[in-house]
Amino acid sequence: MNIDPETYDGVVTTLRAAGCVWAEDEADLLIENSSCETDLSQKVKRRADGEPLELVLGWASFRGLRIAVAPGVFIPRLRTEFLAGEAISAASERMRPVVVELCCGAGAISAAILNEVPRPIELYAADLDPVAVALARRNLGPRAHLAAGDLFAPLPDDLRGRVDVLVANVPYVPTSDLPFLPAESRDHEPASTVDGGANGLVLLERLLGEAGHWLAPGGRVLSEVSQRQAPLAKSIIAGHGLVAEVRADADRDATIVIASPIP
Repeated sequence: MNIDPETYDGVVTTLRAAGCVWAEDEADLLIENSSCETDLSQKVKRRADGEPLELVLGWASFRGLRIAVAPGVFIPRLRTEFLAGEAISAASERMRPVVVELCCGAGAISAAILNEVPRPIELYAADLDPVAVALARRNLGPRAHLAAGDLFAPLPDDLRGRVDVLVANVPYVPTSDLPFLPAESRDHEPASTVDGGANGLVLLERLLGEAGHWLAPGGRVLSEVSQRQAPLAKSIIAGHGLVAEVRADADRDATIVIASPIP
């Protein structure tokens, strides 16, 4: 969509006044994704009112892909590109990897894995929320087996002992920290998509308690945590008889833990 310089300046000024740090970049995206000036005006107002840019656009950028997003579903974060990259590396080591993404949300990690692993993949993705699963189906199409249910419950039994890579960006914000999240998350994402319980790692511990039954020999579990949670996460992993490793990406402010069976 083409607009005159005066209209462009007005968009930038409105966004900057609303507190958008990258006002020019956001203005470019809103203009690119608007069909007319009326549509642009509505999008700018939504963004200025505090709606996440990704919801206004209808998509989030994730490792070079445009992932469809929708209200009520967790929006993929830039930091989670690191978790996806480590899952891609782990899957690429196998000839025909079996990959499972739990708590898949919009399916961004699975989409990146399918896009970047250079060999056939048997991929399963699941989420407790049927709305999230429907959105993931839009993003993944027929390339993945999708199901709604709690953690491992919806997975087929014949996956037991066959999973090479189990990746899950589980909710890990301690309940007491929820009021301090950015307003965009507090106001536009269900608390269930970020609330990790008292210590933030309640769901991760549940996942690790069952993971050993599903992993293939040499398989790995990968999950995102905060930097301060890494020592506790390592202790939880060891408590379930698994070997723990912590990796971090300072540029993305990302920390992940990797759990694998004892050789």
